[in-house]
Amino acid sequence: MNIHVQASAGHIGRVRGVDLADPLFWQLPRPERLAAFALLRRLDTPMRFGEGPGSSRSAGKGFYALVKYADVREASRLPRHFASAPGVTTPEPAAWAKAVFGNSMVNMDGAEHATMRRIVSHAFTPRLLAAAEANVREVAGRIVDEMIAQRPPDFVASVASRMSFDVICNLMGVPERYRTEIAHRVDQASENTGVKRGVRARLRVPGRGLRALAHMQLVMAKLARERRRNPTDDLISALVCADVDGQALSSRQLGSFFSLLLVAGVETTRNAMAHGLTLLTEHPEQCALLVSEFDKYADGAMEEIVRHSTPIIQFRRKVVGECALGGRVFVPGEKVVLFYTSANRDETVFANPDAFDITRNPNPHLGFGGGGPHYCLGAHLARQEMKALFHELLTRPRDLRAVGIPDLVDSSFDNRVRSLPFTFSTGG
Repeated sequence: MNIHVQASAGHIGRVRGVDLADPLFWQLPRPERLAAFALLRRLDTPMRFGEGPGSSRSAGKGFYALVKYADVREASRLPRHFASAPGVTTPEPAAWAKAVFGNSMVNMDGAEHATMRRIVSHAFTPRLLAAAEANVREVAGRIVDEMIAQRPPDFVASVASRMSFDVICNLMGVPERYRTEIAHRVDQASENTGVKRGVRARLRVPGRGLRALAHMQLVMAKLARERRRNPTDDLISALVCADVDGQALSSRQLGSFFSLLLVAGVETTRNAMAHGLTLLTEHPEQCALLVSEFDKYADGAMEEIVRHSTPIIQFRRKVVGECALGGRVFVPGEKVVLFYTSANRDETVFANPDAFDITRNPNPHLGFGGGGPHYCLGAHLARQEMKALFHELLTRPRDLRAVGIPDLVDSSFDNRVRSLPFTFSTGG
């Protein structure tokens, strides 16, 4: 793909050879995609993509790409102008699917979103949070114990996926008997998000994904009924027995929230951990610095891993109120896409942005969102998980490193790692 900037009248540039709406763009090597975003950040106004030949703005096709840090951050904090509904992913969720499975909190706005978030936030009591922190450390220790004993070949399947999944299931209070099947369903529900598929796959995969969501909904509905009768010290009980202005989560809302936790919380944290191991392997001087004084450098290292890898590439917004942003005026009905992967490499905010530097300070990355009402609820838990796991990985086995390159999924939505070979030793 031939990519370059061409200046035009009024000092407004256009990047030729770049189409963020084309699946072929997302099959390019990641360095080439990042280079294209760097060129897009040089433009005076956001560029429009996805209209196609003969289409028009009035047809409702296409989107404006927000690629600069300031634009992504501002749009995130203006929900009255840039709405999450009807959906933040591409394609937008069907109305009938929302009616059947419930609406995800990430697709809500205004009072509906505020009520849902208030109920969820209220459920995270100090006692529950303290138990979660202890559980994170216990899970990390157990997983590394088993890793050392079994010496598995793939870091994603044996370490990263298990860490985030076990923590979420323990937090929710999901019995062990359901977990193997749920893990399988999570993979089915999320495996093709943002991925180009052939015609046969498009016909087949949505049905499998919906069946996966339906299965998780049934499990959650059953557990909700059990917890209403006999509450325990877990998040399911706290959510279905909550009394926030007389409201608690219904079984369908619980199912939708659990699906969000699993597909969003598990996948994003898993991918950050896998990218983290790759980055520490590729930058042995940074790994040595982290190991030398883990407690001193760990927090900065986790933030830099999230910034550098940016697990969620983008979210969509719909313009619902006229707003001047990034050098143009957006009007209701237009669509914008917030490209976090570009914002986290913005040269006006991050010095030498392509470098991996665990001492980077400040590091105001947008890896957990750009702020505003949709800032990631699980950011604190994700940081805890990463820190606990890397503490175990870097202080117990020796010479832990990735082997070869990670197997990445060609996705426009998330920076997903399918598998990552790794090795380590335990000798002196």
